[in-house]
Amino acid sequence: MERIKPRTLSGFMELLPPRQAQMDAVMRVLRETYALYGFASIDTPVIEAAEVLLAKGGGETEKQIYRFSKGDSDLALRFDLTVPLAKYVAANYGQLAFPFRRYQIGKVYRGERAQRGRFREFYQADIDIIGDGSLDVANEAELPAIICQVFQRLGLERFCIRMNNRKVLNGLFDYLGVADKAGAVMNAIDKLEKIGREKVSALLEEAGLTESTAAELLDILESPKPLEALEALYGRCGSLDEGIDALKTVVGLLPGLGAPEDKWRVDLTIARGLDYYTGTVYETTLLDYPEVGSVCSGGRYDNLAEYYTDKKLPGVGVSIGVTRLFYILQEQGLLSDDIPAAPCEALVIPMGDTMDYAVRCAGVLRAAGVRTQVYMEQKKVKAKFAYADKLSIPYAVVVGEDEKAAGTVSLKDLATGEQITVTAERAAMIINDSTDLTAKPVKGSGKKI
Repeated sequence: MERIKPRTLSGFMELLPPRQAQMDAVMRVLRETYALYGFASIDTPVIEAAEVLLAKGGGETEKQIYRFSKGDSDLALRFDLTVPLAKYVAANYGQLAFPFRRYQIGKVYRGERAQRGRFREFYQADIDIIGDGSLDVANEAELPAIICQVFQRLGLERFCIRMNNRKVLNGLFDYLGVADKAGAVMNAIDKLEKIGREKVSALLEEAGLTESTAAELLDILESPKPLEALEALYGRCGSLDEGIDALKTVVGLLPGLGAPEDKWRVDLTIARGLDYYTGTVYETTLLDYPEVGSVCSGGRYDNLAEYYTDKKLPGVGVSIGVTRLFYILQEQGLLSDDIPAAPCEALVIPMGDTMDYAVRCAGVLRAAGVRTQVYMEQKKVKAKFAYADKLSIPYAVVVGEDEKAAGTVSLKDLATGEQITVTAERAAMIINDSTDLTAKPVKGSGKKI
């Protein structure tokens, strides 16, 4: 029989157990933080009817989507978690309480060219707040506060959430008389960070702005004190005033929501995604790795499910590219080695004819919350301890004829070599007292992000 070479497709991530333990720790932080803010977990199918996923499709979406047929069914793999959310809310509208707060962590698929740090299969972690007919702007302030909590709980400190508001930009275009050129102007603004003011100014002039109008717009967008620059224009344009009020409301609530002032800033140059968003927008970057781009982005939108229902369902949400973030942390050597990689805290090792007693002792340990495995293979003692060492299991619980007769176990700390004889109940207490499962996924010393 010809052997097939085992391989993982390009653009798909596969982790060995120690790395998977670190990924699980990241996921645990995300779930716990989202739940702390009252978000309910949901799940949606990985495979959907193609017409459902492509309701707002076209262009790049149709090029990147994994689409296939099964019988008469036209199917596709989900490419994000937002479109499935829209379908979910429209289909279950009558059973949901609004505002509907949900989080979802799941794999999505995009058939784009695989490259360093970009995958075809990857995890996203989304939170969204969906309103029924309306949604207060205060919700737009809560999300950056949650992002701060998530990143700090992960152990990340050097990050910044940059915020803008679509209404501010639209208002500026109205004020400057260039609303009819909004698309071209936003495309030019989006390149500001990459190509600089001079080249963006040329693009704006190509779009039809006069040199003085382009200069005035760029002066406002690049102001070191953007809110003060906007305040100076207050009262000159109604649509701009509306955007300024919304942005001030969000900024005013952030301190009370616990978002440290050094973790966020208003950045009027953020224009990406503004053809979709209608209010506040967010982009989160790692300060020591600006070339990576945004690792968490999102914003306010007016009608989540317009392709599935006539009900107006405004919302606000953010998405963390978990696989991409994890890859960056791994590449930079920033994942913590303190995350327990062992599959259990205790390996019960039977000696002689003691398997019946060994499994009972394992039951005692598990009942006390100790993750426990019984070594059931008939091998030499050296091989049993070598197995524990290879898996970094911290404790061996040795059970021989003497221990069985006395109703005890020999508890051995495999890091220090210290061994004591105690009851299984006492062994469980000692193991639990020495086990810390709360380590942050990112290193707390050395180079930090």
